[in-house]
Amino acid sequence: MQLGALYVDFNSYFASVEQQEVPQLRGKPVGVLPVMAETTCCIAASYEAKKHGVKTGTQVHEARKLCPEMIFVQARPELYIRYHHKLVEIVESCTHVEKTLSIDEMVCRLTGTQQIPENAFSLAQNIKIAIRQHAGDYIRCSIGIAPNTFLAKLASNMQKPDGCVILQAHELPERLYSLPIRALNGIGARMEQRLQQFHIDSMQTLYAANRQQMRAAWGSIEGESMYEKLRGFESAEHKTARRSLGHSHVLPPELRNPVASLAVLHRLLQKACMRLRSYQLQATTIQIHVKFINRESWSKESMIAPTDDTLILTQALEQIWKAYPGNRLIPLKIGLVLGGLVEEGMRALDLFSPQLHTPQLPPKPKSSLNNALDKLNMRYGKNTVYFGGAHNAIGDAPMRIAFNHIPDLAIEDDGVGNISARNHNAGAGQQ
Repeated sequence: MQLGALYVDFNSYFASVEQQEVPQLRGKPVGVLPVMAETTCCIAASYEAKKHGVKTGTQVHEARKLCPEMIFVQARPELYIRYHHKLVEIVESCTHVEKTLSIDEMVCRLTGTQQIPENAFSLAQNIKIAIRQHAGDYIRCSIGIAPNTFLAKLASNMQKPDGCVILQAHELPERLYSLPIRALNGIGARMEQRLQQFHIDSMQTLYAANRQQMRAAWGSIEGESMYEKLRGFESAEHKTARRSLGHSHVLPPELRNPVASLAVLHRLLQKACMRLRSYQLQATTIQIHVKFINRESWSKESMIAPTDDTLILTQALEQIWKAYPGNRLIPLKIGLVLGGLVEEGMRALDLFSPQLHTPQLPPKPKSSLNNALDKLNMRYGKNTVYFGGAHNAIGDAPMRIAFNHIPDLAIEDDGVGNISARNHNAGAGQQ
């Protein structure tokens, strides 16, 4: 079996971009935060910080204990997205990028003479050189090369930072025996516990299991897929329909009250609605969730007729908010999810809708209004026009980057990140 995939994983990506952009941060422990507050956590840490035990998810106060010299900066999503596109172009100049898997991961398919180990290694080194020349010395990557994407990703994690590991078919599985099964993508704490019930607690016992045992352990056909991937076969990609979309925001101290929280929710909703229409989808549920400092979380969901209309969804939001549990609670993080998504042309019409009986009627005024607002914001910049419920939070809830979602700057860049960018070197001193 020949080498088939080259996996590029950028190291400590957000923190590395900050160090590349800000020379004063180079060589120092850096933590990237969603908001500048003591009650949040690091969404990225530089390798200098990782040496002290600081990692993604470490609370700010805990990071200070582990590393008193920590420097905290506020995340700049729009900057990371622009670097992402630049890095894709750089890798593309060396070999074709088959797919971007996240903002800091991409995979290239090896063909022809690229499948010869020496040539694959040379290609990896050329990619690293091109990145240093065109992106900067502080943007480093680990590269994994293997028969398939799954094993190439595993290889990319075996030598960090700035490593390059090749896994050849004849080395499997013995070369992996020293790794814990948690090193495999898709096996987390819960899955590890489940596998232990089937007496699978190491790479040796995992490779010893046959197809039927793997299917039983996973409880689905995914077990057989894992059996294939472990042996270097490329699994077929199954595209899944988008089921939901949403936004969340960790509130800075000055917004931790019901009035400000509702304003931020309005802002999150308006951002989500614009994304919804760009995908030509409509929502059938809306859910709000709030995490409090001084009690358990609260969430509430409401079903709605399929819609992408901001006004209708705003009314649903306001109705849900009436059930908010009380003014004595201190909200820390809020979020909004539009779910049960259906394609725009696939929904059933409302029984009493005039469109059911008179299809020649022009679009509803609300639909025209939403389209007009989207066009104005796309042309003149986000927040050029918006619904008043979000007015008091228009400078809050900037764009975020989810693990498997790279925001489209043309649709989601709202300029709020530029506000935070002016203060990204400030220390996290708020409580």
